[in-house]
Amino acid sequence: MTRLGFNPATRIGVALLAFTIFRICFAEKREIYLALMEGDPVAFAGVSSSPEHGLSRHNLNRKVSRAHAKRLVNSHDQLLQSVLETGSYKKLYSFNHVINGFSVHITESQAKRLKETPGVRLVERDRGAKLMTTYTPQFLGLRQGAWSQLGGPRNAGEGIVLGFVDTGINPAHPSFANLGLPPLNRSTSRFSGAACEAGLLFPVFSCNGKIVSARFFSAGARAAGPLNPAVDILSPFDAVGHGSHVAAIAAGNPDVAVVANGLYGWASGVAPGARIAVYKAVYPTLGTMTDVVAAIDQAVRDGVDALSLSVGPDEAPEDTPTLLSVFDMAMLSARRAGVFVAQAVGNKGPSPSTVLSYGPWTVGVAAASTDRTYPVSLLLGSGQRISGVGLTGPTLGNGMIQYKLVLAKDAILPYGVFPRTPPYTEECQSPRALDPTVVLGSVVICTFSAGFFNRTSSLTAILNTAISLRFAGFVLVANPAYGDFISEPIPFPVPGMMIPRVADAQILSRYYEQETVRGRGGAATRFGATAAIREGRVASFGGRAPTVSRFSSRGPDYIDVKKTPMDVLKPDILAPGHQVWAAWSPMSASEPILVGQSFALLSGTSMATPHVVGAAALIKQVNPSWTPSMIASAMLTTATKRDSYGDLIMAEGSDFSSFSRATPFDVGSGLLNPTSALNPGLVFPSDYEDYISFLCSLPKIDPYMVRAATGESCARPLTYPSDLNLPSVTISALAGVRTVRRRMKNVSARQLTFAVSMRPPNGTVISVNPPWFTIDPQGVQDLDMEIRVTKASTELGQFYHGEVVLTGPADPSSQSLLEVPITLSIRVQPGG
Repeated sequence: MTRLGFNPATRIGVALLAFTIFRICFAEKREIYLALMEGDPVAFAGVSSSPEHGLSRHNLNRKVSRAHAKRLVNSHDQLLQSVLETGSYKKLYSFNHVINGFSVHITESQAKRLKETPGVRLVERDRGAKLMTTYTPQFLGLRQGAWSQLGGPRNAGEGIVLGFVDTGINPAHPSFANLGLPPLNRSTSRFSGAACEAGLLFPVFSCNGKIVSARFFSAGARAAGPLNPAVDILSPFDAVGHGSHVAAIAAGNPDVAVVANGLYGWASGVAPGARIAVYKAVYPTLGTMTDVVAAIDQAVRDGVDALSLSVGPDEAPEDTPTLLSVFDMAMLSARRAGVFVAQAVGNKGPSPSTVLSYGPWTVGVAAASTDRTYPVSLLLGSGQRISGVGLTGPTLGNGMIQYKLVLAKDAILPYGVFPRTPPYTEECQSPRALDPTVVLGSVVICTFSAGFFNRTSSLTAILNTAISLRFAGFVLVANPAYGDFISEPIPFPVPGMMIPRVADAQILSRYYEQETVRGRGGAATRFGATAAIREGRVASFGGRAPTVSRFSSRGPDYIDVKKTPMDVLKPDILAPGHQVWAAWSPMSASEPILVGQSFALLSGTSMATPHVVGAAALIKQVNPSWTPSMIASAMLTTATKRDSYGDLIMAEGSDFSSFSRATPFDVGSGLLNPTSALNPGLVFPSDYEDYISFLCSLPKIDPYMVRAATGESCARPLTYPSDLNLPSVTISALAGVRTVRRRMKNVSARQLTFAVSMRPPNGTVISVNPPWFTIDPQGVQDLDMEIRVTKASTELGQFYHGEVVLTGPADPSSQSLLEVPITLSIRVQPGG
């Protein structure tokens, strides 16, 4: 046997090669981290406090500010160079306008080194960004209400710039055309951003005066990638549709024809006269919080009046209090700079403690239905009619002509080459699985089965099969093995509908089996059942509305991943978010079924949020000196708590047709009422320093954590978190007695006298001082509410709700009494 020998140089080379292979095989994974630094950002340099009156647009652009911004960027670069090896990291952004920090692509061990570096306050892993995915102006009473007071829809929101951090915008859509808007008055508007980052599918003239600015942020997405160049367009163009939809709801042009597979009416934004600033930060393939935070930083620098955030993390931070994340700190800084921020609370309902909006400095928006539906039905040969879901044209004859009814299972090609799995045998996912001679000209029954349950099957595939094999129509029916399924109406290019309830599907199944002849082996030998699909594109109005949508995330608010309740009411407010028509992008990169469409009917708290942002534009137009907290207070105290029947608003449960009386943890203060919010009488102002004092009073948060997140010291903590001056009182652990003070400001032009009444939560009594008061215009009044426990709680974790109502004089225009409610949510400590 011959031994192989190596000379010393060869041995060194082999060792180096082995070490290199070891490093490659066991190299740490690189991820994106966000860091906050010591030192003031540009917006607040030399500012001891900021009472939310907003920053002068000149403050961010003057020569000294530009020099300060450059110093911050240099300090970020120098720190990274001193701590990390050259070539081992990639800085993605420097944040320097409303927060001082940066984002960087590094390993976990490098992140630990950064955390230990002097001058670094906070380092946090990027958790990724998710999307929180026409008739509503009429439902909200805008045309005869707020719009008429502002000179009509074209003037509603004039002079206000709304910022949208989302998936971009479709600039060719008629909702965003410039219909003769006057140039934005730069001397009176706080908006100074004028960048139009032209690129693929987004020519420079896309910024047309309606769209006043457009940027895109992709450093985080490209680092986390890889991106798909076919859909991840590196320009402000919206390849998804979501950003266009959101922007159109808030500020789309008035009376734009909604055309999908028919004419569905006319769409308008809540503030049609407002301008749009676009900050694209989420892509079809992925989204990062790094890009979202960079977009917020730029939007505030540009001077937008309000920010719409229908994007955010899909879960609470793992090792940071929920409201101390970099994302939440960016929103707090935006509010400090005078920007109103509305945020989707998420689509994880109806389970409790699922909200993804935490801080009292943002308005967290829940989603509600309206009283508009699109009824569609299947007419059986027996004369029975089964209701379903689908924005569909009818089969030829609109019910006058009956068509053969065929169950997909009974039309399977016996010798076809395809897997015998549910997508092929039951769910109509492939044309090659079905006998063309059996299904031609028939209404085919496709069954919801494993593929739909696992989200690997799609309606798009059913449509392709139906078109390829020339069905007369299709029906997707519920399966008893999987129960009822949730469905939303979608415009179908061929007659089709969904029957999501098992009970209805069983009616169809019984009729079908009665009329079908089967052989010994169970195969169908004669199809005797018939059916027709009726017209499903005509809207019907009426019934109970609003109701809280099943998917809308619920409170109580919480401070950590253990869902420890926090003394802040979330959601803040309810707005229409179920089946909302608005602009779309024909590319529709994430929704194949909507490819080629310019409008979409969507549901989600994403759709509810821009209603609130549009309302903020109307309030700001009427009251230009109001701070974000005053605008938020006006919305919350004028929100509607009752539905179209005059009853308290109801909330959908987890089961079909299950409803319960909504609590503040479902609706916040109630349904948005933009017209009443223009003149609320009283507001509950709070400012940046109040929010810092609030953070300093929270349990499980010490002064060091506040300092790390905000850069501020805890000089004046509140006695209790519930002392923050909000138009609500939330106490998660009340024992004995607590006095809560609220301070109100009269923002009307007349002297107001109020009497106080109350509805105490179960197990408590309330005394209020003073029981009545008179307040002059621009005057301030304190109200002390003593809440005393009268009965110890026996239900662990149970909150009870009530309210204190301030009743004032009649409004001269409506003759209705002015009422200002303070929502109460109390959990009595066991044995308290």
